[in-house]
Amino acid sequence: MAPLTVLSTRKKALTRLSRESEIFSIIIKAIQDKKGENIVSLDLRQIPEAVADFFVICEANSNTQVRAIADYVEHQIQEHLGEEPYKHEGFTAQQWILVDYVNVVVHVFQPETRQFYSLEDMWSDAGRMEHNENNL
Repeated sequence: MAPLTVLSTRKKALTRLSRESEIFSIIIKAIQDKKGENIVSLDLRQIPEAVADFFVICEANSNTQVRAIADYVEHQIQEHLGEEPYKHEGFTAQQWILVDYVNVVVHVFQPETRQFYSLEDMWSDAGRMEHNENNL
């Protein structure tokens, strides 16, 4: 499985986000609406090498659900904020779809792919928060 290249080709935006930002809340809600599982956010704002303020990571149990979550995130952000993603990747294989909104990057994985790439371990110095239905 080839790594996604989008993160090495973009520049971090100047405006900083928080977990209370509207885009962040819409993303979490969209993932929950499509039954994404094991939703976590990583706060990367204190990491100089980070390419975004936040990663939002979740998993889905099939190619169809991975695609549905990513599509719905894009749809909800477009509908509520009028924004298109800077870039997205992974729609062909649907094992890992990345939707990049510059300050927040959404990663939708199948469980085995999430375990293989282990983003949470790679960014273990980031602040981590779990997002279940009771968090919003």
